Amino acid sequence: MLEPFRVTIDIRTDDLDLNGHVRGPAYLAYADHARWECVWAAGVDPLALQAGNLGPVNLETTIRFRRELRARARIDVLTRFAWEPGKVSRVVQEFVAPDGAVVAEVESVSGLLDLESRRLVPDPGRYWRRYASRPEVLGLP
Repeated sequence: MLEPFRVTIDIRTDDLDLNGHVRGPAYLAYADHARWECVWAAGVDPLALQAGNLGPVNLETTIRFRRELRARARIDVLTRFAWEPGKVSRVVQEFVAPDGAVVAEVESVSGLLDLESRRLVPDPGRYWRRYASRPEVLGLP
């Protein structure tokens, strides 16, 4: 199995709440950034997806907080795609501190929307594979 895709993120002070912890929406922004970096690394051009009348959508996202994350920290976000039968896939992301501790996990249920019919396409991996020059980065054979 391919190693997860890795992005390093520096925590900024404007991502903090009043307690000095990273705000929930910032975790979601980090996860979204890491997902798109993974998609780019796989060779997918989002404009080509759009030209093909396809748009990625998140249907559900769960954050699990494991350890405190504060300003000026540096984390790695590890991203893995898990392909399931049907119209959805899962994106599992671990936020890892330099000492190897998992500080949070973000799991998303995603799909590809047909922008004309406004419905999810079946077997989204088939479409991602078509648009990716390196589909293995997305966990696709």
